[in-house]
Amino acid sequence: MNKSLLLSGIAVGVGIGQVFAATPAKKAKAPNVVFIIADDLGYGELSCYGQEKFQTPNIDRLALQGMRFTQCYSGTTVSAPSRSCLLTGLHSGHRPIRGNREVQPEGQMSLPEGIYSIFSVFKNAGYATGAFGKWGLGAPGEVGDPNKQGVDDFFGYNCQLLAHNYYADHLWENDKRIELEDNYNGGFGTYTQDLIQEKALKFLDKNAEKPFFLFLPYVLPHAELIVPEDSIIQKFRGKFPEKPFKGVDSGPAFRKGGYCSQKEPHATFAAMIYRLDVYVGQVVAKLKELGVYDNTIIVFTSDNGPHMEGGADPNFFNSNGIFRGYKRDVYEGGIRVPFIAVWPGVIQQGQSDFMCSFWDMLPTFAQLTGNKVKRTDGISLMPTLTGKGKQKEHDYFYFEFQELGGRQAVRKGDWKLIRLRASKGENSIWELYNLAADPSEVHNLVKEYPEKVKELTAIMQEAHVYDPNWPLLEEEFKKTKQ
Repeated sequence: MNKSLLLSGIAVGVGIGQVFAATPAKKAKAPNVVFIIADDLGYGELSCYGQEKFQTPNIDRLALQGMRFTQCYSGTTVSAPSRSCLLTGLHSGHRPIRGNREVQPEGQMSLPEGIYSIFSVFKNAGYATGAFGKWGLGAPGEVGDPNKQGVDDFFGYNCQLLAHNYYADHLWENDKRIELEDNYNGGFGTYTQDLIQEKALKFLDKNAEKPFFLFLPYVLPHAELIVPEDSIIQKFRGKFPEKPFKGVDSGPAFRKGGYCSQKEPHATFAAMIYRLDVYVGQVVAKLKELGVYDNTIIVFTSDNGPHMEGGADPNFFNSNGIFRGYKRDVYEGGIRVPFIAVWPGVIQQGQSDFMCSFWDMLPTFAQLTGNKVKRTDGISLMPTLTGKGKQKEHDYFYFEFQELGGRQAVRKGDWKLIRLRASKGENSIWELYNLAADPSEVHNLVKEYPEKVKELTAIMQEAHVYDPNWPLLEEEFKKTKQ
């Protein structure tokens, strides 16, 4: 077992042949797809997005070789519902999972049985599918288990609560629980991220001769803050001022969701993102070694904005750039994420200001593979990525968060309406911003533009569709429908 870092509702009618032109002598092989999603990585935590306190050279290289988006939105502002939007192609008011709801003894609320997802798209097209990292969309053996949602090979954390801890006592390999005995009783034997990365690279070795979809929901840089004692932490140790964090080092929550203490949170946080960057570099190197890099689409993004748990200090690292808010906020800092897409010779190089979202991924991959999708809130991004064809635009973006009293947001063009304490009826807090003039959401214009508030409120009411599993907003929803 590896104990150290491996340092060495639409019908889509355009198929793969129209996107990737084959040479006259040889039919094009279906492109592979590697989709990398970091956990709680803020918009400003990559050097290609403005980070100045450390560098992310491998991810920066992808940004130079492909398209770097400046207005991409995650599904919402926390993990499980955001990833639900990504996989199902449905926005926050339609998706089947709308919060981080735990299931005992291990796992979260499941994706429904038979739901059409990105994995369905690739399975229908004959791809091998793999997921390595954090799942959080259905407990082991339940209908949301990755193997029951179109994943051929899974290795990692089923439960996102247990993924808070990097020296966990077990992981899952498909339906088999893998015991990490060298982490028992507080041991520091196997850093789970290194082991997960090792398994992901083996998936590439195994499937290099066939089309594959590799989903890499890395846990980094989600709290807790901890890395192995190797050359990476040495790179950052002593570089920043430190304020030690006192966490959970014993008791019932120890390695069951509680975050460990950390004497050097700044250095450790930088080392975690740098380690993530090393993993990305290893994936690229493996694709090149196997001779499939030129026919592989690589996407890199994050599931939501930066976190503040476990000793993390997003203000010190300017983790959300110019944007206001963090994880759990529906301000831009909580939902605007880095998004990079690379496909040598096909995806154009440069920056794109096109507004897109996680729910665009399913129709994009459906168009890529010639699939037809009956229901989605997304649009295919292939015209923007390839420069071919007319790009459809979103009429609006809707975000919903069913915790902390309920939070909602609508963006339409340059305008954004936010509703806080959404379950409190007349006691809700309303905020309106013009993002073109005020991207940091400082000047609340709700009193100056009542007609704009009325317009966006109507969209908000229409976008939130009742789901009995998520009743937090329901009383207010019923009132607005009367």
